[in-house]
Amino acid sequence: MSSQTAEPLDVERIRGEFPILEREVGDGQRLAYLDNAATSQTPDRVIDAMSDYYRGTNANVHRGIHHLSQEASIAYEEAHDRLAEFVGASGGREEMIFTKNTTEGLNLVAYAWGLNELGEGDEVVLTEMEHHSSLVTWQQIAKRTGADVRYIGIDDAGRLDMDHAREVIGPDTEMVSVTHVSNTLGTINPIADLADLAHDHDSYIFADGAQAVPHQSVDVEALDVDFYAFSGHKMCGPTGIGGLYGKKAILEAMEPFMYGGGMVRKVEFEKTTWADLPWKYEAGTPLIAEGIALAEAADYLDEIGLDRIDRHERELADYAVERLNEFDDIEIYGPPAGERAGLVSFNLDGVHAHDLASIMNDHGVAIRPGDHCTQPLHDVLGTAASARASFYLYNTKSEVDTLVEAIDDARQLFA
Repeated sequence: MSSQTAEPLDVERIRGEFPILEREVGDGQRLAYLDNAATSQTPDRVIDAMSDYYRGTNANVHRGIHHLSQEASIAYEEAHDRLAEFVGASGGREEMIFTKNTTEGLNLVAYAWGLNELGEGDEVVLTEMEHHSSLVTWQQIAKRTGADVRYIGIDDAGRLDMDHAREVIGPDTEMVSVTHVSNTLGTINPIADLADLAHDHDSYIFADGAQAVPHQSVDVEALDVDFYAFSGHKMCGPTGIGGLYGKKAILEAMEPFMYGGGMVRKVEFEKTTWADLPWKYEAGTPLIAEGIALAEAADYLDEIGLDRIDRHERELADYAVERLNEFDDIEIYGPPAGERAGLVSFNLDGVHAHDLASIMNDHGVAIRPGDHCTQPLHDVLGTAASARASFYLYNTKSEVDTLVEAIDDARQLFA
């Protein structure tokens, strides 16, 4: 976890570590990459970490006694320890499972725990702002087990309705699965309070940290969550790698999600015993280079300081809200300035989000149009789609200004 003070970022220096930001796109436009909630860019040192592995250490882990295999195994195991430390898990590698992404982390728990523990009359509690990776997964597990899914509502400003949460989370609740930061609204949910509610009813809590871990200091033990998942590709790391934290006692009691090599201790014709944590949940040849590079990304973010990154992004989001509020024909979704994380979803009257994003692209501005994998939330908001600008440590206010200029062009084009 970061311990840096919230000193301003040296954004120009940081931008120099991301060569892709020097690209020109379209008709010679300088790239303004504002799609970080989908995937962040990757600094040279993280790319180098992957290349160095393949150039000098490439071997399978936990399967050989030769030098390369031993070296790769140590680096891969230490990467687990590093990511556990990054999110405040004192149990180290035994509480940190490497997955492909947040979605796989959710599915791992839903299948390994949910299929075995849920039944008729049990309840899984979600929120109206959940990403499809959570909503669809628990919805389908509930269909298989006979459990019910209930949803905590939001208020008009996109905040979680905690009074409703206290009504919904009850004696039949077995799992509360909630996003830490909404990828559409920018709402930062009170995870620790929700954990208290869940545990008061002897329920587990799963937090989706995909939009939190890259941007703010996370301490899973202070939050007292039972499970916490995140993705590497949103935190300056490679694609195809993520992490799932779980409390050791729970992970030990659960059955594996996948079976095969690497996750077994002893195999007989009649029975099999499982390997120790976390390997019990990592069947087959794992994402070795990606895991090592993800640890490098964690080092990179910690050296800069998560508190500094968080402050920088919030300032950009507040500035974007301020600029967009200059116009009466723009609707902004989510909490007001000062309360949201570093993203802003909005719509321009009379212009579909996809058309708006296309015009943005002509200006070199990369945003995301659509429902952002939150279709039910958009139903609640009363719109099929929205345009989302999401910020990271390398973005600038001038890029926000370019965004606003592109919106003005769209306004004139569709007038």
